Amino acid sequence: MLKQYNYLCTKYYKQAEKKHGTEIKKFDKMTKITVSADCGNAPKREFLKEINIAFAKGNLDFMTESVTDQIVWNIIGDKKIEGKEKFTEELKKMTTEKASELILDRILTHGREGAVSGIMKMQSGKKYAFSDFYEFSGAKDEKVKSITSYVIEI
Repeated sequence: MLKQYNYLCTKYYKQAEKKHGTEIKKFDKMTKITVSADCGNAPKREFLKEINIAFAKGNLDFMTESVTDQIVWNIIGDKKIEGKEKFTEELKKMTTEKASELILDRILTHGREGAVSGIMKMQSGKKYAFSDFYEFSGAKDEKVKSITSYVIEI
């Protein structure tokens, strides 16, 4: 089972590198990624998986390309970020602490909405449980219009 998982991860990263350039290559050995099994037939689910992996690995280019210019990111209990420029600034601040592991428990999508929950373990030893709720700019569009994040240190 592990061999099959490693094969699929390698295949996935090669496809992602082709699609997104060399950014992924320089990070792919630093962060362990664990994703719950799925049918593999949902493009938006795959996109949400990619965007969370990009966040964990500090791939700012992919993150900023994946959102609309009017992105609204509401981190509940902390702050609300509005606009692509402020979104990018906030991501830059967050990349100072690197993730050592990302565990994606659930990824759900339906029409213009999606949700992801999981755990992110940092190289510092801190662990965060999170649930992110996404709104896309359209049912067929993969640009993120808004994100609402719930994050707790565990």
